[in-house]
Amino acid sequence: MTRESLVSQTFVDLADSLVSEFDVVELMVLLSERTVELTGASATGLVLMDRFNALRLVAATSDAIETVELFQIQNQEGPCRDCCLTGEVIAADLRTEQVRWPNFVPVALAAGYASVHAFPLRIRAQTFGALGVFRQPGPSPTDADIDLTRAFAHVATIALVQSKAVRDAQLVTSQLQQALESRVVIEQAKGMLAEQATIDMDEAFARLRRHARRTNSMLTDAARAVVSGSLNASMLED
Repeated sequence: MTRESLVSQTFVDLADSLVSEFDVVELMVLLSERTVELTGASATGLVLMDRFNALRLVAATSDAIETVELFQIQNQEGPCRDCCLTGEVIAADLRTEQVRWPNFVPVALAAGYASVHAFPLRIRAQTFGALGVFRQPGPSPTDADIDLTRAFAHVATIALVQSKAVRDAQLVTSQLQQALESRVVIEQAKGMLAEQATIDMDEAFARLRRHARRTNSMLTDAARAVVSGSLNASMLED
């Protein structure tokens, strides 16, 4: 599939959520993965704000970036946190950001990331989360890459607030909380599958997603089945 075709397909997938019930976690995972595929980023992590305005990780494209994102959440310091408070955050060279993020920068650099650009998931004055786009040393993103990522974030935000299940502010909060709780179940399922099949967490998640798609079920439901014991690694195709 060409880049143009994949861009078009991504917007179709995101737009589908405007008119039907959808799995919020799967949508955020799709957004994160397509950002990497289409912009040349090394990794992305997406966080949402819970009912107490605390950040929670919902999607990450690798275990490495998941560790980095969780560190900034736990230490309340980093680009995604700042993005939720003030808007877009750009750090073209993380080595120069020691003053702004003294604890976060060493962790991000150790993971191999040289820059980060965080995009808010926001409509008007209400912010729902942030998409952190991380890059290893190499070419800088083009203006087209940045515009595309910003567009993905806007469409994903619209999908969150316009779905039939989230028509008012109270239901938006409920839906976001459900997504965050779903993430916990998915992490439990990943760990169980990884142990059962002696595979890493990334492969465990990939197998879980493939099973959900193959059976036309929600990712969260598949994860619950693993946690409950009705689905195990031997029942998933490699």
